[in-house]
Amino acid sequence: MNAQPVSRSESTARLGRVAILWRGDQATRRSATPETSRFKAVFAALAHVGVDSEPVVYEDDVLDAVRPQIATLDGVLVWVNPIHEGRNRATLDSLLREVAARGVWVSAHPDVILKMGTKEVLHRTRTMGWGCDTALYRTAEAMRAELPARLAAGPRVIKRNRGNGGQGVWKVETVASPRNRPMVRVLEAAQDASEELALDEFLERCAEYFEDGCVIDQPYQARLSEGVVRCYMAGDRCAGFGHQKVKALVDAPAARAEAGPRLYTFNADPRFQRLRRLMEDEWTLQLTSLLDIPRHDLPMIWDADFMLGPPGADGTDSYVLGEINVSSVFPIPDEAPAAIARRVADRLRSTL
Repeated sequence: MNAQPVSRSESTARLGRVAILWRGDQATRRSATPETSRFKAVFAALAHVGVDSEPVVYEDDVLDAVRPQIATLDGVLVWVNPIHEGRNRATLDSLLREVAARGVWVSAHPDVILKMGTKEVLHRTRTMGWGCDTALYRTAEAMRAELPARLAAGPRVIKRNRGNGGQGVWKVETVASPRNRPMVRVLEAAQDASEELALDEFLERCAEYFEDGCVIDQPYQARLSEGVVRCYMAGDRCAGFGHQKVKALVDAPAARAEAGPRLYTFNADPRFQRLRRLMEDEWTLQLTSLLDIPRHDLPMIWDADFMLGPPGADGTDSYVLGEINVSSVFPIPDEAPAAIARRVADRLRSTL
């Protein structure tokens, strides 16, 4: 199994004991060590601030072995995507709620993920400075009735409530068609080529998304081809940035050719200081107030993806929130492990 936890008596000089939990198969569980895992920088940063940590590699079939392992710890830091190879987090989230009820700190707690880490947050925070004309559909019938009028005003982006990797995120725009059968051009974020089909067919394709509670509808941002800025947050403090020219939802061949990997940078990067001030001084406070999330329950690492909106009268860029990622934020900037460790240490000190 995994490394044996250090007993509480052996770590009296330490702040506490936490697990770093991620999904993996039996072979990964057998070989998992702090030094060889992809989270080795986080393990090292935790050790530096006086927090003992151990790896826990999870899958639903080892639930009964993982439960007693994490129930004795002070905290569990979780990196598990909401959807992965057809599997979801339902069983894991039930376990995490159970151990949290016994006093184990879980980050991010499943209930916090439901508030922050689903696309519904785009609708709930649409009146904030990062918001835009965002609609929410609770039923397929509502989407069928309301989407055509919104499409008449320009391209829209349809997003399923829960997902990752661009799954269930579509750019949708009308194309010339017979009056009795509206047609649309659609491009999924995870795909390279668009397709044309009847609007009714697209709506049928989206019907399964309502199993996640709702579908979100935003206007397409014309400046998407200029790139996406990802702001990494450790609690309510900025832990760095990532900037990426993207292919997702971009049609123009020239713009797609400029796409590349996300480039990470530190939180004092001059290019992003206005966004940092907005996130630290305004938007995170407004977010926690709107969603009723205590400051100390903010995830140890989360990120917000921003597109560039229309410039202001003085030429200053505006930012439009595209999504918040909470469940499995990785990779991260080089400075982020130390920020995570400080947040974990602060949380453990608060419980002493």
